Amino acid sequence: MINTFCMISEAEMKVIDTNSEYFGVSTLQLMENAGKSVSEFVRTTVKDTKKNILLLCGTGNNGGDGFVAARYLTQYYKVMVFLAGAEVKTEIAKKNFQKLQTYEVKIYYSPRDLDRLLAENDVLIDALLGTGLAGELKEPYSTIVKKINETKKKIIVSVDVPTGLGSAHSISPDYTLTFHDRKEGMTDKNSGKITIVDIGIPQEALTYVGPGELSVYYPRPAKKSHKGENGVVLVIGGGPYIGAPALSGLAALRTGVDLVYIATPQRSWESIAAFSPNFIVKDLTHDMLTKEDIPQIEELLSKCTGVILGPGLGAASETEEAIVPLVRRIIAEKKPLVLDADAIKPIAENLHLIKNSTTVVTPHVGEFKKLTGITLSQELDTRISTVKEWAKKIGITIFLKGYIDVLSNGIEVKQNKVHNEAMTVGGTGDVLAGIIGALLSKGVRPFEAVRVAAFLNGGAGNEAFQKKSYGLLATDIIDEIPNVLKKYL
Repeated sequence: MINTFCMISEAEMKVIDTNSEYFGVSTLQLMENAGKSVSEFVRTTVKDTKKNILLLCGTGNNGGDGFVAARYLTQYYKVMVFLAGAEVKTEIAKKNFQKLQTYEVKIYYSPRDLDRLLAENDVLIDALLGTGLAGELKEPYSTIVKKINETKKKIIVSVDVPTGLGSAHSISPDYTLTFHDRKEGMTDKNSGKITIVDIGIPQEALTYVGPGELSVYYPRPAKKSHKGENGVVLVIGGGPYIGAPALSGLAALRTGVDLVYIATPQRSWESIAAFSPNFIVKDLTHDMLTKEDIPQIEELLSKCTGVILGPGLGAASETEEAIVPLVRRIIAEKKPLVLDADAIKPIAENLHLIKNSTTVVTPHVGEFKKLTGITLSQELDTRISTVKEWAKKIGITIFLKGYIDVLSNGIEVKQNKVHNEAMTVGGTGDVLAGIIGALLSKGVRPFEAVRVAAFLNGGAGNEAFQKKSYGLLATDIIDEIPNVLKKYL
């Protein structure tokens, strides 16, 4: 058993399930552990082995938990199973349903048998629907729930969550056995006595980002969406360094945004425009960013849904003086912002500008010191607490780049180790900024955006490493982004 002090959302449980598989514990094993836990709970609660048990199973993974529980319970009780549907839908639930059919368990399918089964059995196990219900219950579940709630003198146990939780009609159990943590919306009033069970989720799946973040939080475009509805990014960068804003722009496009604008000084705009015909490039007034460029940039702000500020800007005093009023304007327009590279230092003395905003700052250790004045410890736990403290103090999300990346919004913390030693090559930070900016522009919340970006960037880097070894380039990482998207979406 585990004790927790918060509730976990359906989305986060999906992330954890996927990441468990990635870090070595299959969802099939998790289902086995869950079903076995249900069996052990029932045995502890219902000591009279003469009592009959009915498992009411849905066609998804909640039903799969019930199939596993039924196998174990047959050793001690007379067990029956009612399947609320014509066929089992998910692969792991199918495997456990097939396995159950090798046991001496009577399985019923017809709704006409339901009233008799409810009357004949003493213990009713609700494994109909888990988390993820959208809207109200549909048939046959609404009728089944109604009939279960109308039974008298039965022990009702719900698996993970009571079926229908959050809708107008849900099962009212005596007990709910929930896995890993309480789910959102669960109370003693609507779920009975709640018991939390550890089903063997690996610690790595809780600590580190993985493909779960990508598969759950990446916003897939609607089939009827139009140009501009899936993210429009404005990159403000370049001048002394030409490649950086181009890398951010390409990474944003490969992450799936519709449009990328690049506002860049005169000395770099032609080269950046020639870099890719996919960019919309705005040439600024001088050879470096200055305050005089802000009116031109303001025209682009109205067109974008996310901003990346910093790649390749350089550290000229005129540029640093322009960054503060420019950030003020971006925040006033409520545009999600990635502060990267050369844009970090000028904001250090003006942190109030980004306080409590949808801003992501992406420092390495040296830039973190410029931002906060703090020299980070080499000890990871201390480093994590410091990053979390500053993220909370400023009210932003911080992506600290390092041998283990530390991501925090001041409340939550995730770590990332999906990358490789060849990714120290120049430009990888610009690629990361582009991915984060793309996700923000698509409406992903900052903390989820950095988690998705960490895995997507690192996963693409690892794919590139397999092909290029220590000779990989930042552009190789960009080329692999669509392959990672294709693999996990």
